[in-house]
Amino acid sequence: MIIRNGWIVENNQLIKKDIYIKDGYIQKVQEEILDLDEEIDARGCLVMPGAVDVHVHLREPGYSYKETIFTGTSAAAKGGITEILAMANLNPCPDSLKNLFIEQKLIEQNAVVHVHPYCALTKNEKGEELADLPQLCKHVYGISDDGVGVNQISLLEEAMQIALKENKIIASHAEDSVDSKLPKGEYIAVKREIEMAKRIGCRYHFCHLSTKESFDEIRKARKEGYTNITCEVTPHHLLLNEEMIKDGNWKMNPPLRSEENRLATVEALLDGTVSIIASDHAPHSEEEKSKVYEDCPNGIIGLETMLPLIYTYFIQTKKATFDDFLNWFIYNPIQIFGLPKRKLESGYVADLTILDISNFRKYKKEEILSLGKNTPFLNWELTGFAKYTIQNGKIIWRA
Repeated sequence: MIIRNGWIVENNQLIKKDIYIKDGYIQKVQEEILDLDEEIDARGCLVMPGAVDVHVHLREPGYSYKETIFTGTSAAAKGGITEILAMANLNPCPDSLKNLFIEQKLIEQNAVVHVHPYCALTKNEKGEELADLPQLCKHVYGISDDGVGVNQISLLEEAMQIALKENKIIASHAEDSVDSKLPKGEYIAVKREIEMAKRIGCRYHFCHLSTKESFDEIRKARKEGYTNITCEVTPHHLLLNEEMIKDGNWKMNPPLRSEENRLATVEALLDGTVSIIASDHAPHSEEEKSKVYEDCPNGIIGLETMLPLIYTYFIQTKKATFDDFLNWFIYNPIQIFGLPKRKLESGYVADLTILDISNFRKYKKEEILSLGKNTPFLNWELTGFAKYTIQNGKIIWRA
């Protein structure tokens, strides 16, 4: 397979080059490849390694009326994402090897893209007793009770000691039990957990941060040299604020914040305090999301819109660079989570996405592959949708 006429990023510039793929690997990347083979015309497109999303809720096993591994990973492929980390709020919860293997078997049978499960930090994510971490750590890249904050400090400290010993990363949903959904509930927990991570020295990653004070604490820790402490933000916290809320499709946790906090989120991304953008893809049924705002569950889908939203509002507008885009979605997640390395170079596995960056179109409900349709981004005019997604040298999505 030869990908012709596309742009790749070299030295932060778009350069036109062809890419030759054979036996699942990139063989050549050069200005013109004369070999005869199946061709993809990537004219007007950005060709890059497939994106990584470190924060996805696939809902299976346990909640397959919301999403299945097949529908969720199909949505990932459509979104230009070839590798995801799947959160542990499942039934059964992956808090033991037996339960983790149930999930892994379903992944092997049904996943369209690479899926790496998180194991839970505590049993059934209840925050009362540690999961079987020494055993689980041999089979996962990350540990997380995402969806709930771990507020029993001695328990979290014990988990950090195990994570340090096993060289695994903890992904924290930082939320103090007292102030919970208020901004204060986030940054109190962030400050407390940063001090613990500094003292213990484990790799520690904060999910979906959303407040100015949280970013101030991360910024300070990183300036002090604690590169083991990292964080992510979501497209929705970068682009939306609480004044825009209309219905349950705008409800998530952390909730949308003030415009001041939204601007602080953007600033933290652009100044390097934030390392990763992740979707926090959280599908729910339309019945659940059609309830009154107070009664409907938290979460929106995001796999299909993550790349177009950020390309449109940060790269197209020149707020950020092409290198930033690749770092946020590929190289930083790979480095921070210790995932298999990928580059757009000869010898690397051919996991690629081809984004149409020359045309704008509206994101429509009828095109959504996720079982969840819960998104505030319907009818947004965007560019950077995936035209093709390729995994192991095979096309897994074609627009």
